[in-house]
Amino acid sequence: MNVLVVGGAGYIGAHMVKWLARAGHAVTTLDNLSTGHADAVRYGKRVIGDMADTALLDQVFTAERFDAVMHFAAFSLVAESIADPAIYYRNNVSHTINLLDAMRRHDVRQFIFSSSASTYGEPLQDLISEDHPQNPINPYGRSKWMVEQLLDDYASAYGLQSVCLRYFNAAGADPEGELGERHEPETHLIPLVLEAAAGQRAAITVFGTDYPTPDGSCIRDYIHVQDLCDAHLKALLWMQETGRSGRFNLGNGTGFSVLSVIEAARAVTGKPIPIVISDRRPGDPARLVADARLARSILGWVPAYPDLDRIIADAWRWTCRSRDR
Repeated sequence: MNVLVVGGAGYIGAHMVKWLARAGHAVTTLDNLSTGHADAVRYGKRVIGDMADTALLDQVFTAERFDAVMHFAAFSLVAESIADPAIYYRNNVSHTINLLDAMRRHDVRQFIFSSSASTYGEPLQDLISEDHPQNPINPYGRSKWMVEQLLDDYASAYGLQSVCLRYFNAAGADPEGELGERHEPETHLIPLVLEAAAGQRAAITVFGTDYPTPDGSCIRDYIHVQDLCDAHLKALLWMQETGRSGRFNLGNGTGFSVLSVIEAARAVTGKPIPIVISDRRPGDPARLVADARLARSILGWVPAYPDLDRIIADAWRWTCRSRDR
């Protein structure tokens, strides 16, 4: 296949580019490098540019005949989306429409969308399945939900096939050490904990220890970035074989508390990792864990890296290598 990866210089996108190339597929990355890193694109072709540039999109689709598009180029900071929703609706929704319309003009009909568990909003059950009501509570989640609605309409009107993959908490790093997580600013728990282990921050803040969970801290579902990549390729192959569209959760189906993640990181790194206890953050549910049985049964996807220690160990290897560069 020949696949266009939009946002292929970012954390998950760069891992996906490598995964596709290693599987023998041709790949082109389109990224404006606003949050991605040029040196993360180690495979295939690279085009620096933005989905806002419709002329550039036409050039990209004219230069190559793509079988499918994978879309990772979204802004993803919840607090920023609340403070400045306009940039989220512009980039995550309006610019995605530009991309979809370019696909229509150039007769590319298969689309893999990086969605999010944030489309569900406050959980109503311990395990969140795909039929859980979608009621996002912030502009970031609403922007993802809006694109999912757009894709339903584009399927009905234009025959566009799509798979939306709703991630829970992406984590880990390339086991070979080439790629890893480096957001600016960093907001994800595991890299923040490992920064504290590496002495790059004084301590890790735990927001709330009075939740109705076994140790009082929030529980989240962490999924290795390699397993996300595997799910994306399986989703694309399934779509090609069946001609169907779908919506799937991606998670391990097992939750880990904030305090248990810190304790696991202490064991993996051999570092003390100081913590500071703070008040709960508004809008943080006690538990967010995926019911991902649909992806397992329909796509044949089984996470290969479900173990928290392995997720942290791969991320720690990347942290150490990045620090030494």
